[in-house]
Amino acid sequence: MASIFGHAAVGFTLSKIIDNKNLKWLLVLAIFSTILPDFDVVGFRMGIPYEAPLGHRGFTHSILFAILWAFLLMIVFGKQNKWVWFIVIFLSTVSHGILDAMTTGGEGVGFFIPFNNERFFFQFRGIEVSPMGIRSFFSEWGLKVLFSEFKYVLLPCFLVFIVGFLTKKLYLVFK
Repeated sequence: MASIFGHAAVGFTLSKIIDNKNLKWLLVLAIFSTILPDFDVVGFRMGIPYEAPLGHRGFTHSILFAILWAFLLMIVFGKQNKWVWFIVIFLSTVSHGILDAMTTGGEGVGFFIPFNNERFFFQFRGIEVSPMGIRSFFSEWGLKVLFSEFKYVLLPCFLVFIVGFLTKKLYLVFK
């Protein structure tokens, strides 16, 4: 998996470039939604095998899960901006699996569970897989993860954020 920092950066960026109403709860829930799929690690303690549909990088990393979660939050929180909520939360949630499919480790991501249990990686796999434990994160391995995420997640997020910001400013100037 990518680290909590890499995932959160994507949620922050998506909420800021899509939301023009500055909804703080959308920002908070977008960041939470980027991390939510990894709650499936509790399955390890319950004896659920990694490769099972409910195992790590299984259903909670799927496109269907992202749709259902985004729909739920849209209904509960998106009173006036339903589609903004749906789009931001869906993209934030599905981004988790996308980043994980670009990591150097694991068994792949079940994007199509429950319809297809196959796990997938992308051709590009430059993001170092993050250690599962906090103690392991504070090591040379953790530094490698942070460096790879800086290159392949944080810098692109920053560039997207700047382009989005400048585009909005130019739109207001020439409106």
